Order: sequence, then structure tokens, then C-alpha cells
Amino acid sequence: MTEEPLDLDKHRGMAAQKATDIRRALAEVETNARDLRDRQALLESQFLSVSAASWPEAAAKARYILNLYAAGLAPDDTHHRDLVAVVLADFARLSGES
Repeated sequence: MTEEPLDLDKHRGMAAQKATDIRRALAEVETNARDLRDRQALLESQFLSVSAASWPEAAAKARYILNLYAAGLAPDDTHHRDLVAVVLADFARLSGES
């Protein structure tokens, strides 16, 4: 008996290895999604509990909300996507980011 672990991946067929790779990738994506949701919930909690102290801070909150809104728009809703883009461009211009 050896002390080194046996690499089972070497003993699988190609189809089984691909299925395993897909399961591993899916598990990683799900973990990242949970982490992202946790960070998003924390950020939103902070937004709710702390008032903006300046116009740039208020604009940052508004940018966040507009990006959430835009992410939920249908791909063919170009009118609302254009409106969001114009407002975000205004924020950037007025804050000196452009």
C-alpha cells in the first residue's frame, strides 16, 4: 500500500471524465453565485442603513440600482437600455469620470 492518493480521474472513460468536469464546474459556479448573492445582500443592507453623505455617494447607489434594473430588462428593450445608458453617462460626466 502506498501513501500517495490514487488519481481516479486517470481511470475514467472520456465521457465519465467530461461529466465529472461538468459537475465540478457547475459546483464552482454555484459556490461563486452564493458568494456573490451574500456580498450583494451585504451591500444592499449597507445601502439601506447608511444615508449618502454626498451627491457622488447618492449617484453610486443610483448606479447600482440602475444596473440591477438594466440587467432585468429584456434583450430587445433597447429604449429602456438606452435611457439607463444615458443616465449612467450623465453621472459619469457630472462626477468628472469621463
